[in-house]
Amino acid sequence: MGIIVQPIRIRDNLQLPADRYVIKIRGNEIASGEILHNHYLVMDPGSDKMDIKGKPTVEPAFGLPAVWADESQKEKAEMLGYTIVDPTTVMVTHMNEVIRKHSHELMGRQEVKSLLDMVKEKHGAVVEELIPDLLSVGEVQKVLQNLLREQVPIRDLVSILETLADYAVTTKDTEILTEYVRHRLGRTIVKRHLNEKGFLDVITIHPEIEQEIYENIQKSFQGSFPAISPDLNTSVLESLDCLQQEGALKSMKPVVLASPRIRSPFKRLIEMTFPDLAVISLNEIPNSVEIEGVGMVRTNDH
Repeated sequence: MGIIVQPIRIRDNLQLPADRYVIKIRGNEIASGEILHNHYLVMDPGSDKMDIKGKPTVEPAFGLPAVWADESQKEKAEMLGYTIVDPTTVMVTHMNEVIRKHSHELMGRQEVKSLLDMVKEKHGAVVEELIPDLLSVGEVQKVLQNLLREQVPIRDLVSILETLADYAVTTKDTEILTEYVRHRLGRTIVKRHLNEKGFLDVITIHPEIEQEIYENIQKSFQGSFPAISPDLNTSVLESLDCLQQEGALKSMKPVVLASPRIRSPFKRLIEMTFPDLAVISLNEIPNSVEIEGVGMVRTNDH
């Protein structure tokens, strides 16, 4: 993701059961799981019915059905082609996933300052041009947090800062600046969503719904949000749910394709219900990438 992770403090909590661990960010519990000592976590990539004796559980990072099996079952699990993971790796994988999903919360001003200092060593001109004359460290932080919140890596920090320097002359709105940066990082954003053929599977939005959302965008301190009717909101979410389920049956992981003017508000509309569903705007897709439509978000009226 391109972030600097501060040292992680590990504490023994006698109030927790012996097999349990809890992951906290700034003192708040974010996730938890269990690991059995001298056991292995066994999963079947093909199905959730396993011919292995052990304690049924759920793999904590991705929520997959699994079994905690002891050493006597290990050889059998290997012969059956199951995935076998040791307890330490289970916890580290979970920790890694939590950090990735909450990376925007870990991006404080001090972390931004450290990243800027690293860029300054080789690309001093762009940092000096941008800060503090055009944007503050806090405003750069907001843009980076916006990107990370939608799982956009910020490794190419030079391109991000150059884009901000180009457009901060005309606007200080961090939401608009984020969209300019996303346009610049289009290849990076799209790459991780391509299917095996190198195509992008997309769910489109009915033009009348797009127009309805655009006409009802309201600004708040958290960003733009479409103030649409509850009925339309429900219809959009139900339509998306059906399309996602249809895609899953065909082993597809489509993204939602929106016009640039409603991309950010539409993401805010659906992120509580579909936190992992990417919303990409048309101008983020490189010309070389082929698009395959898998369905359209509609309502009963459209």
